[in-house]
Amino acid sequence: MFVLALRAVCLWCVFVVAAIANALFREGVLSPLLGPGLALPLSGLLLSMLILLVSFATVAFLKTRKAVALLRVGVLWVALTLAFEFIFGHFVAGKSLPELLQVFDPSSGDLFLVALCVTAIAPLAAAKARGLL
Repeated sequence: MFVLALRAVCLWCVFVVAAIANALFREGVLSPLLGPGLALPLSGLLLSMLILLVSFATVAFLKTRKAVALLRVGVLWVALTLAFEFIFGHFVAGKSLPELLQVFDPSSGDLFLVALCVTAIAPLAAAKARGLL
């Protein structure tokens, strides 16, 4: 179980890099072209697709064929993402709690909740898509 968790954390680090690249792309390209009202939801969808693509490409690295284990990996990824969001957001970006909670409001155009749901099911979905289950 420890080795699986360690492998899962390594793959989650790839998601962090992808999420940062996605945010830079949103701010540097999408927002100037489309405006923030369209850039934010589009960025959320792009991040969800990146999570699925990375999961599809790397799920074999987890070396498990158990659906329950893959669901646990998804839950771990969500927990790590939430911890990162709040710890980095507060201590590095200096955001207040209300500012941090704004990402959970889909009416603002932020699809972070969608990305979290995709993250939760990504390992299982990727394993099924790759025929590993």
